[in-house]
Amino acid sequence: MERCCLECGKGIVGRMDKKFCDDHCRNAYNNRINKDSNNLVRNINNRLRKNYRILESLNPKDKTKTSKSRLMERGFDFTYFTNIYTTKTGNTYYFVYDQGYLPLENDYFALVKRER
Repeated sequence: MERCCLECGKGIVGRMDKKFCDDHCRNAYNNRINKDSNNLVRNINNRLRKNYRILESLNPKDKTKTSKSRLMERGFDFTYFTNIYTTKTGNTYYFVYDQGYLPLENDYFALVKRER
C-alpha cells in the first residue's frame, strides 16, 4: 500500500510514520489547519493584540495612571478585553490577558499588570 502526502497526494518515500512529501507540504497543511476559522475571530484577536500592546507600552513599571484621551489617541478599544476582575471593595478591573485597567474619576485609568 502506497502512502500519500496529506497535502498534495503525492507518494511518500521514507519513514513509515512520515505524513508529508516535503517541508513545504507540511507547512502548507499545518497553516491551513491552524488558521483562524473566519474573519470575525481574526479581527477580534488583532484588536486584543493591539489593546495589549497599548497597555504594555503605557505601563512599563507594572502600575501607573493614564488618561482616557491618551489611550484613545493610540487606538485603544474599550469594548475588547479578555476578563473582568471585581475586588472585594467593588472595584472592577478590565484585563487584556495580564495587562489591566481600572476606570477612575475624571476619565483617568489606573493601569496594572497581574502577577503570574
